[in-house]
Amino acid sequence: MRLLGLALLGAIMLAVGGSGGASANKHPAAWVGVLKLVLGALLALFAVRQWRRRPADAAQARLPKWMSALDRLTPLKALGLGLLLSAANAKNAPLTLAAGASISSAGIPVSQQIGALVVFVVIASLGVLAPPAVFLAMGERAQGLLGTWRNRAVRHNAAVMAALFFVLGLKLLGDGIGILAS
Repeated sequence: MRLLGLALLGAIMLAVGGSGGASANKHPAAWVGVLKLVLGALLALFAVRQWRRRPADAAQARLPKWMSALDRLTPLKALGLGLLLSAANAKNAPLTLAAGASISSAGIPVSQQIGALVVFVVIASLGVLAPPAVFLAMGERAQGLLGTWRNRAVRHNAAVMAALFFVLGLKLLGDGIGILAS
């Protein structure tokens, strides 16, 4: 699900960006720098918002109602929701757009652009693929371990997401500044 959503969003960015965005010396086009600046600022704002909305006591953190309902979804509904959330997620969309813009403006052939996008999507999906892989490898013995992971994720989600948004936002801001300054 996540793989398909990220691949779709990245493919759209490759198609929009095309291969004509790089200069003769393979520097990314100015529009890529502007896009990264905007996405970086957006992520930094998400970080501040997430940090301010975190619970005062991490032990009181709760799953959102929609996330609690995931255990009751049919496989087809889970697939649809996964595609929607992976492409529209506040952290996935800016990063995938930035990756697609960087790849499309790198001045490399389309086949290499597609290969780079595939590598990006697989790496970006490793965190989501880990729990099913653990379950497949360990079977029922994985229930306790996965439950512990879930509880920690719920307790510390707001702080982790705020830090992630902030670091990735700064990275994109730095990239954008670097592109526009060169």
